[in-house]
Amino acid sequence: MSDGRGDIVALVPAAGSGSRMSSDVPKQYLQLDHESVLMVTLRRLRMVPAVSRIVVVVSDTQHQLNCIDIQGVSVTVGGDTRAASVLNGLVYIRDELKHTGRVMVHDAARPCVRVADINRLVTTVGDNEHGGILAVPVHDTLKRSDDKSRIVDTVDRNFMWRAVTPQLFMIGKLIQALEHARANDVQVTDEASAMEYAGYQPTLVSSAQDNIKITVADDLVLARTILNAQENK
Repeated sequence: MSDGRGDIVALVPAAGSGSRMSSDVPKQYLQLDHESVLMVTLRRLRMVPAVSRIVVVVSDTQHQLNCIDIQGVSVTVGGDTRAASVLNGLVYIRDELKHTGRVMVHDAARPCVRVADINRLVTTVGDNEHGGILAVPVHDTLKRSDDKSRIVDTVDRNFMWRAVTPQLFMIGKLIQALEHARANDVQVTDEASAMEYAGYQPTLVSSAQDNIKITVADDLVLARTILNAQENK
């Protein structure tokens, strides 16, 4: 790249309404001190040397992105679901990447992700066709319930992880996986789910516990605390 950066395109789905936040403003546009959640996330991604550019996928009714002034950021329109939005974003950048070009999908509402963790994901996954994701090992005791919230059994946590983002894959394989899931009416909640359904086994790369996703109002307070702690450290 002419600016000396890497070859990965970061794709940021930001078309969600954030209904669980109970706010008229989608969560990615709520304020974290002096900037929106989305802007903090984008600035964090721009700190990753391997990322050449960032594409934000928005709802066609959202105009809050007029303030984006970060070099290397562009915008396209998403779909009705996360999977549809990601697929739209991938199609948008497909022509500029080879089939094996790498794309990194990251939640707009995860502004606390650590650059060191992303760098480790990039290094660990490399050009592995299975790709990989950041994930958090589960340390709590896990219970499985029935439909009346009664404990059925205790789940072995030794091999359990919480999937977070970014998630890194070859663009051609991820497009095929998402299209395959859609054609078979399989609902996927993240990109790794689509890759798994297509027969791949993405690598799990350990993430810091503070890579939280802002979902409810209390998460904004927690995110501010985490960001301040990271800054001071």
